[in-house]
Amino acid sequence: MNWDTIKGNWKQAKGQAQQKWGDLTGDELDKVEGRREELVGKVQERYGIAKEEAEKQVSDFERSFKN
Repeated sequence: MNWDTIKGNWKQAKGQAQQKWGDLTGDELDKVEGRREELVGKVQERYGIAKEEAEKQVSDFERSFKN
């Protein structure tokens, strides 16, 4: 899956991201607006994990995204 597809379908992807990372608020995901690096940063910040782990989680999300 290409991240551009996720970005183009962000409204749908946002719901799936909310399910995966329940601690992220709708407002935070609205601000991300499909930008991958922003999402990595929010996941890292909210969950207090290393950037590498946040990258891995976002990559897993990218692979599992269904549009």
